[in-house]
Amino acid sequence: MSHAPWWRDAVCYQIYVRSFADSDGDGVGDLAGVTSRLAYLVDLGVDAVWLTPFYRSPQADHGYDVADYCDVDPMFGDLAAFDELSEQARELGLKVIVDIVPNHSSDRHAWFQAALQSPPGSSERARYVFRDGRGDGSTPPTNWLSVFGGPAWTRVLDGQWYLHLFDAGQPDFDWTHPEVGDEFERVLRFWLDRGVDGFRIDVANALVKADGLPDLTAEQLRAERSADEVDRTLSESSRPYNDQPGVHDVYRRWHRVLADYPGDRMAIAEAWVGSAESMARYVRCDELQQAFNFHWLQAEWSAEAMRGVVRQTFAATDPVGAFPTWVLSNHDVVRTVTRYGAGEQGLARARAALLAMLALPGSAYLYQGEELGLPQVAVAESDRQDPVWLRGGGVGRDGCRVPLPWAAAGPTFGFSPDGAAVPWLPQPSGWGGWSVETQRGSADSTWALVREALRLRHEIVPGLVDSVTMPDDVPSGAFVVTRSGVDGPGLVSVVACGPDVVDLAGLGLDADAPLLVSRKEAIAGGVLRADAAAWFRTARV
Repeated sequence: MSHAPWWRDAVCYQIYVRSFADSDGDGVGDLAGVTSRLAYLVDLGVDAVWLTPFYRSPQADHGYDVADYCDVDPMFGDLAAFDELSEQARELGLKVIVDIVPNHSSDRHAWFQAALQSPPGSSERARYVFRDGRGDGSTPPTNWLSVFGGPAWTRVLDGQWYLHLFDAGQPDFDWTHPEVGDEFERVLRFWLDRGVDGFRIDVANALVKADGLPDLTAEQLRAERSADEVDRTLSESSRPYNDQPGVHDVYRRWHRVLADYPGDRMAIAEAWVGSAESMARYVRCDELQQAFNFHWLQAEWSAEAMRGVVRQTFAATDPVGAFPTWVLSNHDVVRTVTRYGAGEQGLARARAALLAMLALPGSAYLYQGEELGLPQVAVAESDRQDPVWLRGGGVGRDGCRVPLPWAAAGPTFGFSPDGAAVPWLPQPSGWGGWSVETQRGSADSTWALVREALRLRHEIVPGLVDSVTMPDDVPSGAFVVTRSGVDGPGLVSVVACGPDVVDLAGLGLDADAPLLVSRKEAIAGGVLRADAAAWFRTARV
């Protein structure tokens, strides 16, 4: 049997560090807080943790504006705290993935400060995208817009402009400059030498810009101005700053760097691209190991939409010999429960979608709080901190970043020590009802469902083939996926996406013996109720 890398079927848990657990009482999560909760993640059943940026940063975009890629911001601890986290994770059998932000740095980065102090045309400025303005210099070099709202250019004192696809505090690197590639190889090796198992690559699709920096067309510009902050990251590949061919040369180099280290080191691309085929280019055999499958996250609550994404995903990844990933949520999008309709219906659909996702071949990514069924929080305007909101680009992402509730009661619901400062984002008054403490005491909770699903996944997946069958002869509204067993029984996942129940007898399934159901009383009278899911062990192929 050929060697299977650890990441192929792994369940990876995303930790938004500043909102996960606060160890020192300042109201902001930190690395020591993460370390203190690693046992929780082992008990939940995940295989790896992905840490959002904890590097030195002025926090203009909550860490995605990096001032020093090889140090820890005092807000989160220090390098010793990271090493302690990494060591304990390794002892517990957890892999550690860290965020890398190669499209842009902070404006406080030493390189950018040197660029500001150097004249136009200097080698210091060549590391970033500086250009002269149009006309008398007072008009930006292009009509590009920031993902966060407003123009994508800011003028400096000597009259030149610099590009920032995101906040003005996040100037874009110029990846045609050889020093940029050399520096990021140094950064990768710094963390690989400290034992990290992988990297999540922020804005992986945008590093390389089209030659000449052409303007957006009038149609593209109208689309950009009418989209919300998330939709703007889903721009089609024709944009001059998205999915340019040269970006793949970067990742071929990174592939060679990762190959220098033992233990199946990996990298996963955050690549918001227009098609599954575009996504698959990032995971060709000489490039990255994974790319987020955002088309699954974007799929509507319908059997037809889900089937379409699964078919398109395998049609794109199979020819390049890659394994798919599946993700429903992250720190940049509305939480799944709310996206699927909110309330009891939204929660039921989110639980069912999780079961469907965990039944598919490949790796799955869970966002912190997803195992609790947390809804999106309506953060008051006066409390919002996202630069998207501050720049006028939309409501922002604060609502999915509210600190986790660990305890049923208390001033911070267990997020911070007793007597600590208030959390950096306020928690709603009823947050304790969603807490880990509350849900651990209920066999019907979302936490209990996810824990059991992960236990069964680890038990069953090694005996399943890596392909799926989606029968055509199923009731309307039923999303049915079958995975055959290698030498024994297979797995059938059924989701009732339509308004009607699904007759399980018509699918050849024994309704009296489901392996797992997404909610209590999901099956009654031989049918699967709407907005519910179930797993069955079966010999059916």
